Amino acid sequence: MCGIAGVVTLTGEQATDEAGIRQMLAMIRHRGPDQFGIYLDERAGLGSARLSIIDPKTGQQPIHNEDGSLWIVFNGEIFNYMELRPELEARGHRFTTGSDTEVFLHLYEEFGPECLHHLNGQFAVALWNNREETLFLARDRLGVRPLFYTMQDGALIFGSEVKAILAHPRVRTEIDHGAIGQVLTYWSTLTPRTVFRNIVEIPPGHYLLTREGGISVQRYWEISFPTGNRMAPDPSLQRNEKDCQRELHDLLVDAIRLRLRSDVPVGAYLSGGLDSSIIAALARKYTDNPLDTFSIAFSDPQYDESPLQRQMARALGTNHQVLRVTHADIGRAFFQTIRHTETPITRTAPVPMFLLSELVRDRGFKVVLTGEGADELLAGYDIFKEAAVRRFWARQPNSKCRPLLLQRLYRDIPGLAGANAASLAAFFRADLTEVEAPSYSHAVRWRNNSRMLRFLSHEVQEAIRVPSGYGPGTPDYPPQFAQWGALERSQFLETTIFLSQYLLSSQGDRVAMAHSVEGRFPFLDYRVVEFCNHLPSRMKLRGLTEKFVLKQVGRELLPDGIYSRPKQPYRAPIHRCFFHDATPEYVRELLSPEQLRADGLFNPSAVAHLVKKIECGGAVGETDDMALAAILSTQLVVFHFISAFELAPPLSERDPVKVCIERRSSNCSRP
Repeated sequence: MCGIAGVVTLTGEQATDEAGIRQMLAMIRHRGPDQFGIYLDERAGLGSARLSIIDPKTGQQPIHNEDGSLWIVFNGEIFNYMELRPELEARGHRFTTGSDTEVFLHLYEEFGPECLHHLNGQFAVALWNNREETLFLARDRLGVRPLFYTMQDGALIFGSEVKAILAHPRVRTEIDHGAIGQVLTYWSTLTPRTVFRNIVEIPPGHYLLTREGGISVQRYWEISFPTGNRMAPDPSLQRNEKDCQRELHDLLVDAIRLRLRSDVPVGAYLSGGLDSSIIAALARKYTDNPLDTFSIAFSDPQYDESPLQRQMARALGTNHQVLRVTHADIGRAFFQTIRHTETPITRTAPVPMFLLSELVRDRGFKVVLTGEGADELLAGYDIFKEAAVRRFWARQPNSKCRPLLLQRLYRDIPGLAGANAASLAAFFRADLTEVEAPSYSHAVRWRNNSRMLRFLSHEVQEAIRVPSGYGPGTPDYPPQFAQWGALERSQFLETTIFLSQYLLSSQGDRVAMAHSVEGRFPFLDYRVVEFCNHLPSRMKLRGLTEKFVLKQVGRELLPDGIYSRPKQPYRAPIHRCFFHDATPEYVRELLSPEQLRADGLFNPSAVAHLVKKIECGGAVGETDDMALAAILSTQLVVFHFISAFELAPPLSERDPVKVCIERRSSNCSRP
């Protein structure tokens, strides 16, 4: 795992100098503190900050091909690199390292952008062809690893994190008001947009290629589902439950086997839920690796799952380590967490993960297996059940009985948990019969979220006002979207927005790599993804039983209290973390009317009303809680990256930096 950064000029002018790349790398030192590498020629500068996991001795970047025409810096892992290397050697490629990075290099040399179809991995890569003067940037299928870029004065400037781009002297930015509106509506920006004006991301499953002074961004992979009548799917999908269970089991075993490839120890997160428990159980059952597991215990019993975590750890016999998190811990760490997310967030859940990765690092681990992705692939969230209930209700919209099923949902959300039938029916009735609307499954959530827009300043509201819809911009629906089944349409939205844009970013890569920890996600092996996407709906959501086929896998691996328990989403408290006997000073400062007026994004009186309600002990609903997190995190983004942006000390002569200078040369030095 690493961080990458670089500059390529498209106009023929000098790209950058060594000092510039050193400064960019200094901003992402946390992503790769072990080694640094720089390549420079007249048109390009590439940089790598390396976290040594595969081939620590010889895998230092940048790496070049046999004739020095191709140079690569790489962030991530190619899990099937051992299988790919013999084929490349048979084709005549010569290797100088044992790293997966060099496998990517030669694979690109052999196949060009088509090489991406051969890879099983999680990655962001930059590859410079100094003979043809072309830059290739690419990102993994689901966006596990981040990659951002901007065009400034004829130069393309890129980095694993926005802070590396902002370190370049050509770059100036400001907050994108429309993007803030998207965060308040969808919980994240919609790719490729970021909250920084003129800085965008390479979308998941895409690559960028520069040529003759221009750039093109192309899709190489996309989420897809079978089309047609989902009540009578393709005969090839008519597998019985045992076949589906066995195939999913075997795919997960192989995905875990590949993700245990490492020259450093690998641990696992253990939440106490089905997904992480299955990953840990399979890792223990089918490998000889000893396993350390890590989990979060909350002092607030509403969010704590530690009894189930301990039960699972005892059953597995792992060396289990627990981080206990209080409200005050979350409030304190929120400040630094947002510096790493680089985007506003509507929840505090990333903060305990930020703190947990620190524990993992302190215990000597660089890699952890985690269970993300199962809920999106196998319909684990209540939003999938909500859509199913509303569609069932919509067939008889005047029914008094059908909306009673809503009482079985969202038992973890204050305001919905325990609400009476009439209240729930009123809340979920809006646009009930609009079942063909592409946003049907998420319409209630997005409409409810959009209430947070009222906290924006008048100027920002005017700037982002749109004639209809749920705030600025709408999701990109693929042409075949309408031909998918109802469940599959909702899965697409949850995967492309919530999973890729929030969960794998703010709650995944960014908070783990803040402490130099790499997360690996067996459920996001592309073979597992494509298998689950082609399962019949009944294998995922059966009635109101989520992740049906995965629970059958879990039945043979886990204690009864784990595999059969209802889904409890990972959540963390919000308002009680910021307002208590020792409210953090930054909270008062950033939410003060003076600071809000100075930054110009939020309405000071509306924010003051929310703060007063919290301090007076008033009932704080889910939307107000999320609004508080969004407002405070947005103010922190402005503070960290606009009003008080600071450069880290650049790499020094004491740092282990490999420098390669001049076109098509391997003239490298190791200070």
